[in-house]
Amino acid sequence: MAFKVFEKGSAPAPTIPTVTIQKRGMFSLNEAAFSLIDEPEAVQFLWDDEKRLIAIQAAKLTDPNAYPTRRQGPAGATPQKRGIVLIAGTMFTKFIGIDTSVAKRWVPDREGDMLIVDLNKPAQTVASNRRSADEAADKIEEESR
Repeated sequence: MAFKVFEKGSAPAPTIPTVTIQKRGMFSLNEAAFSLIDEPEAVQFLWDDEKRLIAIQAAKLTDPNAYPTRRQGPAGATPQKRGIVLIAGTMFTKFIGIDTSVAKRWVPDREGDMLIVDLNKPAQTVASNRRSADEAADKIEEESR
């Protein structure tokens, strides 16, 4: 019998920088990745079509191509000081034509003042806790019939 590695599919160690492209194109950066670009109030997306690389670079909020960054948390609540940072990237992911039907996570490289996500590298598929809970509830409901 051959052993297989159990792929946990959950969040990596918080010290490892990660960039996740969520379902429908929302980007999320963990604290380690956000600190690599000096925690800007906005970023811009850059795209190398030939090499299939996404770059995320700090930008001024007044830049016409800037996307605001915001900490994850309930709407209307006091912004958190640490944790996951969200960036609306739906228009960008549509522009570059990548599939966002499933959330995927990469460990980015840092190149100068940019985070580089290489879409040629394998990505970790991210399972939503909510989806897992919903699927578990559906399974329990089916088994009880």
